Amino acid sequence: MNGHVALVTCQRARGLDTDEPLLLAALDALDIRVCVVDWDRPADWAAHDLAVIRSTWDYARRHDEFLSWATATGAVTRLHNPVAMLTWNTDKRYLTELSDAGLPVIETMFLAPGSGLPRTELSRPIVVKPSVSAGGQDTARYAANELPRAREHVARLHAERRVAMVQPYLEAVEVSDETALVYIGGRFSHAAAKGALLRAGAAEAGLFAAERVVPTTPSPAERTLGDAAMAWLAVAHLGSPLYARIDLLPDTEGSPRILEVELTEPSLFLETDAGAADRMAAAIQALLDR
Repeated sequence: MNGHVALVTCQRARGLDTDEPLLLAALDALDIRVCVVDWDRPADWAAHDLAVIRSTWDYARRHDEFLSWATATGAVTRLHNPVAMLTWNTDKRYLTELSDAGLPVIETMFLAPGSGLPRTELSRPIVVKPSVSAGGQDTARYAANELPRAREHVARLHAERRVAMVQPYLEAVEVSDETALVYIGGRFSHAAAKGALLRAGAAEAGLFAAERVVPTTPSPAERTLGDAAMAWLAVAHLGSPLYARIDLLPDTEGSPRILEVELTEPSLFLETDAGAADRMAAAIQALLDR
């Protein structure tokens, strides 16, 4: 056997992660012992040579608890992605840092509790969501004539002591789709196209919003932006992640902009590329061999 790996999930995600069976099979082919463990259940994390976070999709409402778990787990075994990345990545205010670094990011306004939406009218649809969120949870889009409903959404988040974020709804996604660039072991692996998933005025209350996902070939501009984001991560204090998913949307001119850089628990859409699961297993094996 070549090491013992825990794939970290949560109880509510059991049976829902389409990456999991493919990755389990790929790890088994490398003779790596592996088990799937809920992050918030009692476990002997020190018994694992490596703990790989995969589908901890319920962390958003338990953010502090999740980061405390990650800190404790990272102290007794190798955790990937590491806790410093998780701390940075689980609050989407990191987008400001990316923008300050010169990377094209979707225009985003962050509203801490006590600050209202400073708009008297909307000229285009917007998206409202909490800065700590996953899977489209508590996220909704509002038409230009729905400013009062958008304000109510912000107020609800503030009542829960959550930071709200407001972005323009880039309607080009309904024609061009969202592009997800997947990087494994610091290298580009594959890409997937995701269809528009936000229903007008309806915040996703479940664990995640259903998506239509198909394989795609990224444009040169999309690859250039994804590679630039990965290069920034490598030279910043974060280092190179085991896995990353960089989600891009076209702006009104058709140029790609970063929607999110997912380093915590992203679906990697392994089913969209025949070699992706093997590449992920090989990257895990490389960590075990260090």
